[in-house]
Amino acid sequence: MSKPVRIAIIVFGVLVVLFSAAQLIRPERTNPATNASQTIQAHVGTKSGLVAILNRSCRDCHSNETVWSNYTQVAPVSWLVAYGIGEGRKALNFSEWGTYSPEQQRSLLAVACQDVTSGKMPGSAYTTLYPAARLSAHDIETICAAASGDNEGGS
Repeated sequence: MSKPVRIAIIVFGVLVVLFSAAQLIRPERTNPATNASQTIQAHVGTKSGLVAILNRSCRDCHSNETVWSNYTQVAPVSWLVAYGIGEGRKALNFSEWGTYSPEQQRSLLAVACQDVTSGKMPGSAYTTLYPAARLSAHDIETICAAASGDNEGGS
């Protein structure tokens, strides 16, 4: 066996051991308890269609109702997803909507409008994995209408 082949086998073996060991480092993948009276649905209702859009496109990262896909059990993807969800919940959590002041709610919706209008949200990696999460022009209009205080949400 030539030296380059032996080196390749050793490198591959080390990578397999490192990948296997990485599986032992498990991030927390939990959904905190939710008080239904504090959710955005309890506060804005379903008339505008806003909640349906948020559930389809934003829920996994911005609520306590994350659906943890199978790939989120495999490191290092599990680390990245858990981190992203933690950051998303810190920035805006639709499950805790009622805990925000009215000023915070307006500000958060305004930022959400800016983020969806610019294409920042939902992220391209997320919409690649979940094409149904892509926002239509009507979806963006509904989010921005909610931000401007139009309770009809563009519907």
